[in-house]
Amino acid sequence: MNLFNSVGNAWTADYLKITGELDVDLRSNIAAEARAKIVYERLINFCLDAGTKDAIQFLMTREITHMRAFTLALESLGKHSFSIGKIAPTPKLVDQFFNDSTGKGDHGEVDARGPWNEGEPWEFVESPAFQDLNGTAEDGPFIHAESSGPTDSVPIQELLVDQLGYILHAEKQLLKALPKMARAARSAQLQTLLQTHLEETEGQVGRLNESIQLLGVPARAKPCKGMSGLVEEGDEVISEGKEKEDAPADLALIGAAQRVEHYEIAAYTTARNLALQLRQPAIVQLLTMSLGEEQNASQLLDQVAQPLMSVARTLVDRL
Repeated sequence: MNLFNSVGNAWTADYLKITGELDVDLRSNIAAEARAKIVYERLINFCLDAGTKDAIQFLMTREITHMRAFTLALESLGKHSFSIGKIAPTPKLVDQFFNDSTGKGDHGEVDARGPWNEGEPWEFVESPAFQDLNGTAEDGPFIHAESSGPTDSVPIQELLVDQLGYILHAEKQLLKALPKMARAARSAQLQTLLQTHLEETEGQVGRLNESIQLLGVPARAKPCKGMSGLVEEGDEVISEGKEKEDAPADLALIGAAQRVEHYEIAAYTTARNLALQLRQPAIVQLLTMSLGEEQNASQLLDQVAQPLMSVARTLVDRL
C-alpha cells in the first residue's frame, strides 16, 4: 500500500528531516513548531468563519503543546545549549565576534552592540577581512583559526620525514625498474605509458627532495623494502613473460605496474595527510601533484588493459 498526502503526492524519504543527533533534531522540531504557530496566527487573522477559527485555534494551541514536549525532552538530555554533535568547536574562535561592517550608514547608523557581541566571553574582532589593508592586524585581536596548536607536531614531523624518505627510495628504485618494464612491453601504447611515467617519476623525486628540504632536514632516502619486493616481483613477471604471447605478457606486466601504483598511492596519501596536520601547504601541494600523477597512471593502465583482455580471451578460445 502506497502512502499519499492530502493533495495526492506520494510519500518519499524527503519527508524525514533527521540528522541522527537527537538534540539537534529536537531543536529543529521546536523551530518547526514555532514557524507553524505563526502560520496559524496569520490564518486566524484572515479567517471570518467562527467554526474555522476555532479549528485553527485548536491546531495552533497544539503547536505550543508540542514545543513544550520537545523542549522538556531536550532539557532531559542534560546537554549544554550549544553542545551540538561530538566534535568540539575550535577554542577561542568560538568566542570571537567578527564585525564585518566597514563604517557608518548613510543616516549615521553605527554598529549595534549588545549581549550578542560584547561582554564575557566575547572577543570583538573589527573587520577581519580588512585588517591587513588598514594596518590594524597587529594592534587588534587576530582570528583564532587553527583548531590545534603546534605543541605535538614533533612526532608527526618525524613520521613525515620517515615517510618521505621511504617514498624517495621507492621512486629511485622505479627509476631503474621502469626502463626495463618499458623495454619488456609488447604494445606501443604500454611502452609509451611506461616511458611517460618514468619522466613523471623523475619529477616526483625532485618534489620529494624539495619537500624534505622544506622540513629543514637533509634529503635522505630510507630503504623501502615494500618497493624492493614489488620491483623483484616485476623482474619475475618480465622473465616469465618471455615465454608468453604478447597480450598475456603485457597484462601480467600491467598487473605488476598496478601493484606498484597502488603502493605509491597509499604512501603519498599518508605523507600528504601528515603534511596537512603539520600545516605545510607547500609540501601538501607538492605531494598532491605526485599523488595525482600516480592515480592518473593507474587509470591509464586500466585503459590499456581493456583491449588486451579481449585479445587474450580470443587466444584462449583458439586453444
